[in-house]
Amino acid sequence: MKRILASVASILCLSAAGPALALNICIEGAYPPFSELADDGTLVGFDVDIANALCDEMNVECEMVKVDWDGIIPALLEKKCDAIVASMSITPDRAQVISFTDKYYNTPARLVAAKGTDLVDSPEGLAGKRLGVQRGTVHQPFAEAHYPDADIVLYGSQDEANLDLIAGRLDAVMADSVVLSLGFLETPQGADYAFFGEPHLDPAIHGEGVGIGVRKEDNDLREQLNGAIAAIRESGVYDDISGKYFDFDIYGE
Repeated sequence: MKRILASVASILCLSAAGPALALNICIEGAYPPFSELADDGTLVGFDVDIANALCDEMNVECEMVKVDWDGIIPALLEKKCDAIVASMSITPDRAQVISFTDKYYNTPARLVAAKGTDLVDSPEGLAGKRLGVQRGTVHQPFAEAHYPDADIVLYGSQDEANLDLIAGRLDAVMADSVVLSLGFLETPQGADYAFFGEPHLDPAIHGEGVGIGVRKEDNDLREQLNGAIAAIRESGVYDDISGKYFDFDIYGE
């Protein structure tokens, strides 16, 4: 029988005799391979599997809530969900508004352009070039800081940026290296494109890795999630999930 949705407070104050209740999880659903919609409309991906594993570890049932990236923090604050599991980097600016768990992965950013490009990954090399990034991600301030003379074009999703690159409206895009590799370069649409330049991982901008966002007052939930992250890392569940999607250590240093 489907369990009834409950507030975070109810989840954290379950009686020993009572069944586990549900935790609403905000997920973008447009960021493969971390989250996307399957043909049947269900949410799938690494973030989805991690969220479900954490809920299993905590003995609560996950309810996935698809939210556009631009509205995902407001949705948390408006209590439309209880936690964000959406490949959100832990940054000082975001930490002023919400709290984060420990990281659950950490990957660098990279640039992509047409194969054989003569573009150079430098402030001078991208000066005057149209560079697409997803609005509100860590890639926006990184691009603004490191390529000040580029024409930085903002998009609501990474898919939109990739489509404009294909259409010739952009010279390059910048995003998470895994998203660009598995979600674009290794697809038929990305066959004529490639990375250029070096991986970028600037802690001052990219933060400490990717964590789960919760409301500042929900410290107990944050600590339960931290414990669950540690537990699935220790038990091997994390590695089993990671192995479905990646042939490298996505957790990072």
